[in-house]
Amino acid sequence: MMVRALLAVALLQGVPSSPVLAPEPAPGPYPFQVGEAFEYVGKLGMLTLGTASMSVVKLDTIRGYEAFVLRFQLQASTFVFKMDDVMHSWARTSDMVSLRFYQEFDEDGKLRRRYYDIFADSGFYRERERKEQKPTVAEPLDDAAFFYFIRTTPLEVGKTYSINRYFQQDKNPVTIQVVKREKCDLPGNQETTCLVLHPVINADRNGMFAPRADARIWLTDDARRIPVQIRSKLGFGTVTLKIKTMTIPGQPAATGSAH
Repeated sequence: MMVRALLAVALLQGVPSSPVLAPEPAPGPYPFQVGEAFEYVGKLGMLTLGTASMSVVKLDTIRGYEAFVLRFQLQASTFVFKMDDVMHSWARTSDMVSLRFYQEFDEDGKLRRRYYDIFADSGFYRERERKEQKPTVAEPLDDAAFFYFIRTTPLEVGKTYSINRYFQQDKNPVTIQVVKREKCDLPGNQETTCLVLHPVINADRNGMFAPRADARIWLTDDARRIPVQIRSKLGFGTVTLKIKTMTIPGQPAATGSAH
């Protein structure tokens, strides 16, 4: 689910709090723009599993709406398995509402595709292969758009937010606890402060954001909200995605894994 994302795109220490509704993001400018791209290295302990990336590819027009095209990819290769998973999202530039969502998973040579068209104004989404309409929420977000939406949302340390915007109704709510602040390294020998988030998707029983995965996401605590690291406990061990390179329009590209 959300960012199988970083993909497959991570979201309690301290005193627990009752979930509250997430505050509304301020309307643009967003902390991202077309041309922004981040690359990550995936580790299981000292073992390198593969790479991941997320990017704002371009602007497009869907059903008359201007939309960001967001892309996530996870590639892994070990002696046990190979995978190349890609997600594309079309999210309205005005409010990040999802209009279209594609998933293509190639795992050990088994290819699975899911194409969704999401009609927020009409209150339904449709999976193309099944041609079946299902109800959606008022302001739907797919896996990729959800991740970028979190980057736009005001967050306070010590609070837990309950968000009912995932486009498949039965997988709501998504809860995000803002655990603490922590020093982080960025590519290019930059040091910054990050917000450490703990996301939980109760309907995602085995994924990166299932309750038992005890996932964490590190976002820079500044206007850029750069996703620096994701960590999740899976059945075979703890997987960590660490930022390796970052490309931000108007700034020199930076390389070198964060520690």
